[in-house]
Amino acid sequence: MPVRVTLIEDNLTLARGIENALRDQGYAVDHLDDGRSGDEFLRTAGCDVAVIDVNLPTMSGIEIIRALRARGDATPVLILTAMGKTSDRVAGLDAGADDYLVKPFEMAELFARLRALTRRRPQLAPARETVGDLVFDREQRMLYQMGRQIDLPRRELALFEFLLAQKGRLIDKDRIADTLYGTGAEVDANAVELLISRLRRKLEGTSVTIRTARGLGYMLDDGAA
Repeated sequence: MPVRVTLIEDNLTLARGIENALRDQGYAVDHLDDGRSGDEFLRTAGCDVAVIDVNLPTMSGIEIIRALRARGDATPVLILTAMGKTSDRVAGLDAGADDYLVKPFEMAELFARLRALTRRRPQLAPARETVGDLVFDREQRMLYQMGRQIDLPRRELALFEFLLAQKGRLIDKDRIADTLYGTGAEVDANAVELLISRLRRKLEGTSVTIRTARGLGYMLDDGAA
């Protein structure tokens, strides 16, 4: 499934830039702009990796990390610090952060740090999975039919991976939107339908289809039953 990133950053311009860049790379992003709401979100909703600014209103990033670790949550954490603030980096790492990134930074470096952090988590799904006449390679992020690569943009690939993980179950639009774009993201109702339609066209000629149950959702079907 798409990697879910929780971004806790009160600089809205920076946060918007990070959100857009990550979503373009196929990540699902949840953004919180103050410490307490970010801490509560991590406590109740969780994520695959958290990106947390050090200086936040209502509750500092260091306090969020300490609270996270105190309750036994091992979610990887990347802290964002102001240039030259060695004390912030040391405090963050001592509190339990896994890595840090100094502002300003290049988005390519952020992507690399996130890839490294998510690789540390145990992977429950196999590296390669067969469904019908398709093979999905999770490590290479590629989909094949009998050795032929099916070219999918990142968002369509993320949708396929999510439907594959839920194969045989109906998934409603809201859950798809939350998974692909982040909880509470402002996604047009037609965006999921359009994405489903594009992926469905790419799967034509394979044994795998996307079934629609009106009012209930979508399901990946490999035709085995």
